[in-house]
Amino acid sequence: MTGLRPLCAAFHAAARERLRVRAARAGLDGLLLTHAANIAYATGLFLSAGERPMAVWLPVEGEPILFMPGLERENAEGTGIADLRCYDEFPGPLSAILWMLDEIGRRRVGIDQLEARLLDAARARTEVLDLTDHGMAERIVKQPEEMALTRVAASYADLFLRRLHAAAADIIGQGGTEQDLMADAMAYAKGALTRTHRDAFAGTPMGITATVHSGPRAALPHGATLPRRPQPGETLIAGIGASLGGYHAESGATFVLGEPDAGQRHVMQAMEECDTAAQEALAAGRSCEEIDRAALDRLRAAGLSDAIRHRIGHGMGLQGHEAPWLAPGDATPTGHGMVFSSEPGVYRPGRDGWRSINTMIATEAGVEIPSRFLADTPIGARVIAL
Repeated sequence: MTGLRPLCAAFHAAARERLRVRAARAGLDGLLLTHAANIAYATGLFLSAGERPMAVWLPVEGEPILFMPGLERENAEGTGIADLRCYDEFPGPLSAILWMLDEIGRRRVGIDQLEARLLDAARARTEVLDLTDHGMAERIVKQPEEMALTRVAASYADLFLRRLHAAAADIIGQGGTEQDLMADAMAYAKGALTRTHRDAFAGTPMGITATVHSGPRAALPHGATLPRRPQPGETLIAGIGASLGGYHAESGATFVLGEPDAGQRHVMQAMEECDTAAQEALAAGRSCEEIDRAALDRLRAAGLSDAIRHRIGHGMGLQGHEAPWLAPGDATPTGHGMVFSSEPGVYRPGRDGWRSINTMIATEAGVEIPSRFLADTPIGARVIAL
C-alpha cells in the first residue's frame, strides 16, 4: 500500500489533549509518562528504552515538557513540544525521575511506572501520587490512523505465511530445515515490507518477527527455530508478527506435512471453532475474560482441555503484546477501536503442537480481521505436500 505515512504531528497533539482530559477527570495536575510506548504515543518519538529515563509531562493546564538525557537532545526536535529539559547523565547525583518531579513542581501527579526504591521520595514530593498507567488506558482504544497501520502490518505477516506455504515443500524436499524455511519466508516478506515502506517510515519501528518449528517440538508454545528437517506427518507451526510505523499485527498458521488424518482434522476444526467463538464474543462486546472463556470452551468441548497452555489472546498496538488481555482475571470491557490477537493453541508434549493466529479489530459493525491467510486458506489447504 503506497501513500501511507507515519502518524502526523496533529495525531500526537490530539493524543496529548485526550490524555490531559483523562488527567483532569482523575483529579490530577497532569501526567508524567515515562514508558517508551506512551512517549511515542504522545510525541511521535521512537527512542530505545535504555537505562536513561525519558518522559513527557502533560499538565492539565499549561504547556507540556519533554524530559530527556542530554545525549538525546537533537532527537527531541520536531515533536511540537517547545519546552525541552535535559539532564546530564545516568545515574547522576539525583534520580532523573525525582529531578523531573522537582522540575514539574506540581502536587497531584500521575506516573505510568515507578521503581519501588523511588516510591517514598516521590510521595514526599507530592500530595497525590497516582500510579495508574493512564497512557496505556488511553492507548487501548485505537484511532482510525492507528488501525490503518495495523491493517497493513497484518498484510505483511500474511505475506510471510503465503511464501512459506508456497515454498516449503520444495525447500524440505531438498533437505531444508526449519531455519531454511524461516530464512526464505523472512527474506521474501521483509524484503517486500522494506522496499515499499522504508523511505516513508524512516525513523519509526518497522519489521517482521517469526518462529517456525515442527514435529514434537511444536508442542512448545515458544519453541525456537532449529536446524531440524520437518518430517512427513508432522505439524509445522509458523507464528508471525509484523509492525509498521510502530503498530503491530499478527498472523499464524499450522500446516500438516502431507495429508492430515482424522485426528489432525479434528484438532484443526476445533481451533477454527475456537477462533470463531473469540470473534463472536468480541463482536458482542463481551469482557476480555469472557471472550477468553467463550473461545477456549470450544477446545474443551472438543476434548482438548489438557492441551490448552495459554490464553486466547492479547492487545496489540505500539507494543506487540499490550493490555488488555484476553485472559482470566482481566474484566476490561471491550468495544470499538480495540485490537487483539486470537490465538487458539493445542499442545501435546512428545507428539505435536498447533496454533493459529488472527488479528481482530473491534468495529461498530462487528469484528474486522485484517489478517487474511486463515480465511483465504481453508483447513483442507493448510497442507505441505511432500
